[in-house]
Amino acid sequence: MEKRTKYKFTVVIEKDENGYFAYCPELQGCYTQGDTYEEALENIKDAIALHIEDRLTNGEEIPTTESVSLTIVEV
Repeated sequence: MEKRTKYKFTVVIEKDENGYFAYCPELQGCYTQGDTYEEALENIKDAIALHIEDRLTNGEEIPTTESVSLTIVEV
């Protein structure tokens, strides 16, 4: 059985009036949606896996992130 490399990525999931929108900031253009938080989370995992597979097939680097900071500011 082939051992697959594991990757860790940042995922942002936002709720709006239509459900949930999820994206991965490190992988430009990697986004999805879902009716529930759980569905959006599973969908973004699938989208990331496909994005990685495509990058590897094309000999492209897989981006990594050293640190992620998230905060809320009031303006």
